[in-house]
Amino acid sequence: MSFKISDKIKLAVKQSPEQVTRINIGDLTIGGNHVIVMAGPCSVENREQLLKAAQVVKDAGGHILRGGAFKPRTLPYSFQGLGEEGLEILAEARDKTGLPVVTEVLAPEDVELVESYADILQIGARNMQNYPLLKKVGKAEKPVLLKRGMAATIEEWLGCAEYILAGGNMNVILCERGLRSFDKVTRNILDVTAVPVIKQVSPLPVVLDPSHGTGVRSLVSPMAKAGVAAGADGLMLEVHPYPEKAMSDGAQSLPPEMFRRLMSELKPVAEAVGKSV
Repeated sequence: MSFKISDKIKLAVKQSPEQVTRINIGDLTIGGNHVIVMAGPCSVENREQLLKAAQVVKDAGGHILRGGAFKPRTLPYSFQGLGEEGLEILAEARDKTGLPVVTEVLAPEDVELVESYADILQIGARNMQNYPLLKKVGKAEKPVLLKRGMAATIEEWLGCAEYILAGGNMNVILCERGLRSFDKVTRNILDVTAVPVIKQVSPLPVVLDPSHGTGVRSLVSPMAKAGVAAGADGLMLEVHPYPEKAMSDGAQSLPPEMFRRLMSELKPVAEAVGKSV
């Protein structure tokens, strides 16, 4: 069965079944036979916290460090991130560990600043349809990780990727992070189905974010494994050295020992689908 996607979307859909986009970041390839794990805290809170988290990610076998310097929050009273200071700490962590950095950019006027520090520019779920921002990162030289909006269809998601691709930036990574639902048991409903759908209809690599997708620490590991089994090219995981003290998303952040265990448990799952971690 083929899935019907608007024929107005030209670049974000496959022109042939064999078409695959592979994105190189240093020695890493996203979209190949290696599952890339992006991990780190939701927010860069201070230097000690971020450097400890980065070392945990590195030692456990993670590949890319994630951390928010600019944070969009539901209420204006919540921690909004450290801004450029956070970017500087991320750059220091990269220098110390060798891990590339992915971090979010919120506004078109900040793209050059964030690009000067980051290896991957993240567009968050709330900004998926921020068209001026999409056009701006379409001119950037760094890869872009585009999160699915909290109520977006797959076609709408691909349409937003089209904006970036049409701007000339062909290095787009799609990230499934869950959809808003009437069910309050979990934070979101993680659409694992989106992974094989994207693999069939789009050449772009797709990663799964079970941390935001569930909002529940105990569910992150099983859903991460489900994503790898479904064919995800990577995972985005929240890891914090002290989750109970986290300034954002502590309830879904993995402590170091859980992250190390998950990295070990992912290996046989990846091998079962012809991949490695």
